[in-house]
Amino acid sequence: MLPQHFLEILKKQKYKLAGEHSAVKLCHWTKQSLLNNRFCYKQKFYGIQSHRCLQMTPTVGWCQQRCVFCWRPHEFNIPMPEQWDEPEVIVEQSIIAQRKLLEGYYGLLDRVDKNKLDEAMNPNQVAISLAGEPTIYPYISDLIAAYESHGFTTFLVTNGLLPETIENMHLPTQLYMSLDAPNEEIHKKVNIPLVNDSWARINKTLELFPSLDTRRVIRITLVKGWNDVFPEQYAKLVEKSEVDFLEVKAFMLVGYSRKRLRIENMPLHEEVLSFAKQIEEHLPGYKIIDEKKDSRVVLLSNGKKNTKIK
Repeated sequence: MLPQHFLEILKKQKYKLAGEHSAVKLCHWTKQSLLNNRFCYKQKFYGIQSHRCLQMTPTVGWCQQRCVFCWRPHEFNIPMPEQWDEPEVIVEQSIIAQRKLLEGYYGLLDRVDKNKLDEAMNPNQVAISLAGEPTIYPYISDLIAAYESHGFTTFLVTNGLLPETIENMHLPTQLYMSLDAPNEEIHKKVNIPLVNDSWARINKTLELFPSLDTRRVIRITLVKGWNDVFPEQYAKLVEKSEVDFLEVKAFMLVGYSRKRLRIENMPLHEEVLSFAKQIEEHLPGYKIIDEKKDSRVVLLSNGKKNTKIK
């Protein structure tokens, strides 16, 4: 289904296919958790376990945007699948793919705790993001439910361009929306949307968020010199959404983003913290409650929900 040149790129970047159009990749922090007992900001903020987190996408080659900071090779136009895999197939294949990616760590038991590695072979948290836009997958509701039936907590990341899907879907444990621009002009420059009404769709999703009965997060990926402006406009958009948490996070120069941006576009943690404080000044009810310097991320909360999911 996927063209050979694209498959070769995925293989080089250490992706493993899970069916015809889904893929898994070991997160940097899953590996760090096993090798160095370090963990990601999601563990620090929300209580998930980095070594048991499965990072996957059901739409490895498709998105309605071409974000300048994206790590995937979106320079290719890949035809949409004529037939989509069933959710249960994707769940089973993604677990198998994760285990295959982890197998080699059994050869490093002088550095890796075997009990921890055994736990990692049985993931209990899924991050449905990685590459592409997951809500394009037509059975996304059933996919979330299928993971939950296997004992997973579910984090879904969306660009917000399909509000009608979000409104009617089975909601994940935690729903993320990427908000990478304070206004339409910067949105078109940074996200490079492929649909004409993208900004209207984003705002419709923001207006929908207050009615969604789950944990809701907005994540702002700051790209220095591109979208690190107008904190008061970001604050108005966040206020409209009434999300439980706001993450302000630095763009990281990885993958294919290195072809579009430079190291100078990656803000320091101090710069991320400074911008988060500027948003906080314009955002009544929200306070900075945590940060993780090695991930260059700051967390704001309105205090209505416990940060930990368990």
